Amino acid sequence: MPSEEGGDKSRKSLKTGHRRILEGRVVSDKPDKTIVVLVERYVQHPLYKKYYKRSKKFMAHDEHNECRVGDLVRIIEWRPLSRRKRWMLKEIVERAK
Repeated sequence: MPSEEGGDKSRKSLKTGHRRILEGRVVSDKPDKTIVVLVERYVQHPLYKKYYKRSKKFMAHDEHNECRVGDLVRIIEWRPLSRRKRWMLKEIVERAK
């Protein structure tokens, strides 16, 4: 019986895990209450050991339409809000100039 209880605890810890936080630039704010954030990261080539940029776009929910193109923002992983939106705006780090 103790092994079953341990299994339940491990399942609960998976549900309450930490949400990922990413930082990137807003490349589009056209849809209502939505922003498109470009997140760049550096990865190392497995053979040549050279670092190069990899980028990916994420759609995030912006409840008050406060972001503009060029803003540096942090987004947090969230429950699915639509087909492509699984991120929520956490904060604006730096406004576009």
